[in-house]
Amino acid sequence: MVAQVQAMQWKCVTTLRKYRADIAEYIARHGKAEGERLFEVENTPIEVRRIEGNLLLREGVKAIFDLLVGAAETAYSNANARIGVGDSSTAAADTQTGLLGGNTAFKAMDATYPIVGALADKKVTFRASFGASEGNFAWEEWTVDNGSSANKNLNRKVEALGTKSGGTWQLSCDVSLA
Repeated sequence: MVAQVQAMQWKCVTTLRKYRADIAEYIARHGKAEGERLFEVENTPIEVRRIEGNLLLREGVKAIFDLLVGAAETAYSNANARIGVGDSSTAAADTQTGLLGGNTAFKAMDATYPIVGALADKKVTFRASFGASEGNFAWEEWTVDNGSSANKNLNRKVEALGTKSGGTWQLSCDVSLA
């Protein structure tokens, strides 16, 4: 009898929450972690979008493999990871090494992110919140990278999310292996 092997699959679900309020005001008054917490408690999104899928980039695969074997690489940790957004609608290809837009913005992780889910979930969640003065342009693409000096992009997704012009937009990327 031949045993069947199930292939592992990359899955990403992104959630975009749009708020009228500016998270930067909360952070300025209460500090990063408490400001983000209070912002969530006191504000309700005016729009929530859920987007499935994105493309794992080759440089992200290489970084993951290097981290697995203990080779020199920068972790996708709270201290390093960022979510980037841009205005390019060029189709994603796994050979790309970042955002392609003429306008881009990168934001560090929210205070407690990334979060590794329960073992049964087999996922990690990256999340960043862009305040009123950040990323004010058409959001057509996004990525998760491991920091400005390492800048290894894990993934890239192209989809029109709207044009940001103030308020706070919060992007969460749930990455799972199944």
